[in-house]
This record gives sequence, structure tokens and C-alpha cells, in this order.
Amino acid sequence: MKKGKKFNITGLCIPEKHYMVDVSAKVDAMKTMVAEGDYFVINRPRQYGKTTLLSLLRKRLQNHSDFFPILISFEGISSDSYRNEQQFIDAFLLQFQRVFQFQHREDLLQCIEERRELHTLTALSNWIADFVQHLNQPVVLMIDEVDKSSNHQLFLDFLAMLRTKYLAAADGSDVTFHCVILAGVHDVKSLKLKLRSDDERKYNSPWNIAVDFTGKIEFGPQEIETMLAEYSAATDVEMDRGQIAEYLYAYTSGYPFLVSVLCKIIDETIHPDHGWLPEHVDDAANRLLSQSNTNFDHLIKHLEHHQAFANLVEQLMLQEASIPYNQDNPLIHLGGLYGILTCRNNSVAIHNRIYRERIYNYLTSKLETGELIAHSLGQYTVPSQFVTAADALNYERVLLKFQEFMKQEYSRRDEKFLERNGRLVFFAFLRPILNGRGFAFKEAQISEEKRLDVVITFGARKYVIELKVWGGDEKHQAGLRQLTDYLKRTGHDRGGLVIFDFTQKGRKTWKQDRIQSDGKDIFAVWV
Repeated sequence: MKKGKKFNITGLCIPEKHYMVDVSAKVDAMKTMVAEGDYFVINRPRQYGKTTLLSLLRKRLQNHSDFFPILISFEGISSDSYRNEQQFIDAFLLQFQRVFQFQHREDLLQCIEERRELHTLTALSNWIADFVQHLNQPVVLMIDEVDKSSNHQLFLDFLAMLRTKYLAAADGSDVTFHCVILAGVHDVKSLKLKLRSDDERKYNSPWNIAVDFTGKIEFGPQEIETMLAEYSAATDVEMDRGQIAEYLYAYTSGYPFLVSVLCKIIDETIHPDHGWLPEHVDDAANRLLSQSNTNFDHLIKHLEHHQAFANLVEQLMLQEASIPYNQDNPLIHLGGLYGILTCRNNSVAIHNRIYRERIYNYLTSKLETGELIAHSLGQYTVPSQFVTAADALNYERVLLKFQEFMKQEYSRRDEKFLERNGRLVFFAFLRPILNGRGFAFKEAQISEEKRLDVVITFGARKYVIELKVWGGDEKHQAGLRQLTDYLKRTGHDRGGLVIFDFTQKGRKTWKQDRIQSDGKDIFAVWV
């Protein structure tokens, strides 16, 4: 099977080379803002498709003589270029020069050559006016990777110069770019916060003329389906595109990199012979979570290097904290910038299921090398004793063995520790049992706003396990109804229930129970 394209997960996506989501609606929204002369900012996490969108917008504008687009990147400007104004200007105009050389615009190259020695931003301002007048058409300047300039006051001075020209042009006393677009992870407010605390100028925004690009860049299920349709047509690979798109979205919440990497794994590593199925998405997610990549590296780095933020994430993950989403909260704002947190039902949530599982793995591993290091999991978690002859997972035996582990190793453990980390202990117990053949993830939300704790994927099968803290019989019955309802809607006949009982004060019964609830078989253990 010969394919001319592939799924791309690094750098710029090119329609002629890569399978891509149809993002024409997003480009249309940007073009509308360009037409209105807006100066705006696109701040989104890394590997979110910002550079691809700017490239597509540039191509769209080039096809219309109404605008002259210039796309540059500050990734290519070194720190030395911020030593003084002249060095910055030289680096800035070098970016222009490369664009004009590629376009074979000798007249524009001559504009740069004639004004090659500009020593101040004021001189650059005058050059911009002359340049725009020479073109005699609206110039759209797009600057990618503005984060590379985040620690330099000179960059903010440059923005202030553009702001001054924008305001002067509005009353007819100057000529400047029709539209300026800045793209990066941080917004301008965040860039200012990274300057020295004793720099009073940081409180005066140089970019308050700009508006935010509020359009969604992440992919919705219908958009993901457009990429699958292109792939299916090119390869003759069959699939229920709508169903696969929903599965991909369920794992990624539309995070562009994660969508593409799951598709890439299915296509190039799993390469199913009889078309794509939902279990192939499960398999791809499992493989992805066992890999290392720069996206995951950044995720963990933010948890390792920012304790207050890590504490917030742990509250969301382990304590099911319900925290209203407030963009003015610095920790919530930071999590949004890095794509780790999102607003869901007006509350703070981990952005996607893949990230939740990766963070659980990270927290579980830290527990294993810390609190669990003195306890030997090996005698309880030999994988072969939990796998049936039909290559299925005997989840009841898993729960019984976990109960035994807790009784022998944790019966005298500090109660507050277990209340806070009980789920992590369970996940740590599962890891060697699943042994690369499956994974367990915390289902943050299911339909009708009800919550479920753990879904275990093992091979092509799924197992539903709910973890609860005992809160009395009334809450127990409510939990059974919730679990029963979920089993019904997902087509499962059986489920598991682990109850952490902290009410017995050293007199636990360590009991098991098989509960029949509205035709569903639920196996429960108390720990």
C-alpha cells in the first residue's frame, strides 16, 4: 500500500505532505480579524498548531492581492541581538530579507539595502512607514515564537513602538502595518511578568491595543473526522470515521499533537489489516503513554519545577477538588497557558485523558520510589496469576489481592496518608499486573455529569472499577446506583468496587461482597 502522505507530529504541517484536519474555519476567523485591521495575539500551548495556522493564513492572504503578508519567527533571533537597538533591528530586518529573497522581490530587497544601518527604534519606525508606502497595500506582519523574546525589555520597547505607530496611524499622522499577529505560548501579560521585579515599566502594557484570538484551535470530533476521511480515501483503509474521531477526541480533548500522534501510531506501528477500530485507539494510547516525547517532558517539568502548581494538580487528581475556573488566578492561568488545565463546566479540570494518565503514572512512580519503596509489591502482583486461559484479566482476583496487600502492608498506615493517596496506591498495585499490556485511567467525567474512578483496558477488553471512601450506607447505595447506571450505558454486565473504610479505627473486617444491582454483578472489597 503506497501512501504519499503521513501523519506529522513535528514542526509545520504541510497539506501536500501530511494528513491534516480541515482548519479552514479557523483560518477564516483569522482572516476576518486581519480584514478588520486588528492587532491580535494567539497564545496557545506548544505543539498546538499555531505555526501551521499562520502558514495557512499567509498562503490564504497571498492569494488575495488585497494584502501583503510577511511571516517571520523570533526563534531565529539570538539573545545577542537584544544587546542594543541596532543589533535587534539588524536581526529583525534580516528576517524580512529572507522572505523577500524567497519571493524574488528585488525592489523590497533594495528597500532594506538602502536603509541597512538603522541605529534606533525611532529610525526603524520611519523605515516601516516608508516600506508600507512603497508597497501601497495593507501589510500583515505575523511573528511566530515571540516567547523567544520574553526576557528582553528591548522586545517590549519594540512592541511599544508598534503601538505608538498604530495609534498615530488611526488619526492619520503615521503609516504602519495594517495588522500585526503575535503567536507564542505566553500572552503579553505573561511576557512582562518574566522581567525583573524592579523594572517599573513592566506595569505599563506596550500591547494594550491588541485583542485576543478567541477562536478554538483544538480539534473537535467533526474536524478530526476530516483528517480521517482524507487518510481513508488515500489508503483505502476502512473505518467508522465518526466513531474513531469520537474515540480520538475522548482521549485528547482535541489537543492537536495528541490527535496526530495517536493516528501516527495506529498507521505506522499497529497498522491493522482490517481497518481501524476503537480498540486500536486504546492500543495507541497505551503505547503513547509508555513513550517519552518533548510534549510529556514539558508536562512533567512544570510539575517538578512549580510546587504550588503541582499541589493544585494533585488536588484535582487525588482529592477530586471542585475549583471554579478563574483566569485571574496565576496558577490556573499558568496551567491554561501550558495546555495542562482547562475550563470544564465552569470548573478547573485536567485538559485531556492522556495527560491525566501520564500525571497519574508520574505521581504513582513517585509514590513507588518514596512511600512504597519499603514494601515489596512483587509477591502480590505476579502478572500470570491474574490472566485467565482466555487471555482476559481476572479483575476479581486483582481486587482480592489488593485487599491482601493492604491488610498485610498498610493496615497500620497513617489514615490521612491513605485518604490522600489511596488511589495512587491502587494504581501502583495495578502497574506491574498490567505490565505493558494495558493501562488504567481515571475517568474524569461521564454522561449526565456523573463521576467514575477507574477504567482498566487489558487487550481488547475493558473493566470498570470504582474506588470509594465509605461514607455510610446511604452514600454506599447511591454509589452502587451510579456504578450500575454506568455499566448499563456502556454495555458491561460486571464491575468492581473498592471501598476504603476509615471508620473502623483498626477493627476492619476486610470483607468481600457480591452485589446484584438491577441485573449487574458487582464484586466489592473493603480495605
